[in-house]
Amino acid sequence: MPESFHEQIDDDGVSLVTLDRPERYNALTFEVYRELADRFAAMQHDDAVHAVVITGAGKAFCSGGDVHDIIGRLFEVSEEETLAFTRMTGELIANMRKLRKPILAAVNGMAAGAGAVIALASDLRVFAQTAKIAFLFTNVGLTGADMGAGYLLPRVVGQGRASELLLLGNAIDAATAERYGLANQVVPRDECLPTAMALGQRLAKGPLAALASTKHLIDAEWSLDLDTAIEIEALAQAMHLRQPDHKRFHAAFVAKRPPRFSGEIKRHGEGDAS
Repeated sequence: MPESFHEQIDDDGVSLVTLDRPERYNALTFEVYRELADRFAAMQHDDAVHAVVITGAGKAFCSGGDVHDIIGRLFEVSEEETLAFTRMTGELIANMRKLRKPILAAVNGMAAGAGAVIALASDLRVFAQTAKIAFLFTNVGLTGADMGAGYLLPRVVGQGRASELLLLGNAIDAATAERYGLANQVVPRDECLPTAMALGQRLAKGPLAALASTKHLIDAEWSLDLDTAIEIEALAQAMHLRQPDHKRFHAAFVAKRPPRFSGEIKRHGEGDAS
């Protein structure tokens, strides 16, 4: 078990990943980048995990790469090793986006640098009222487009706001993050994690296959023209209309009771869902 973060999976299938270096504001090390990237990849095939909530211990969400354990050490390595590191940090974000299970960030405090990108790569973000977020790469002489931020941020907040955040590197508070569309909810600090967990549990009890399809199509359709996107959605919806979860919804609706979804998918040739 990694010492710099820990994971708990509740009875609903919500994996709570807590970055756990509070004395360093949950700064990331080489090891935690690797371990987080590997864990998010493994969650795709972990049937115990239905949704993920990521947060930080103590006052911060994540202050980014550790100045001493990463930045100082990178001055001493080769160009090839530096590139291997930057590719590994991007692998973490890619694995988060490729995971076909909802990810929620409970941004309980400062999210800076890589921490801001981890929050950005989540599907939903709950901010504490006292939290701040900063894509501060340019402030330290690095490109603001790091770990996929140049790809993801314009899709969340638009080109103009993304340019502002990535070029200036300013920290913004939770209220501004909500106004920009970066925060989905802003709540008192002691309600941040419970709110994110409640959303995670709601999603974990939902139609898992339909949620996975939704997350995949949201990402995939950015590169498609409208006609192609509509056709792909038609194909996906035609498949889901014949799946057990949709029939479970219909049966529950007729019986006037809440549906209980299974997440099951029947492939072509296996017969109609029942």
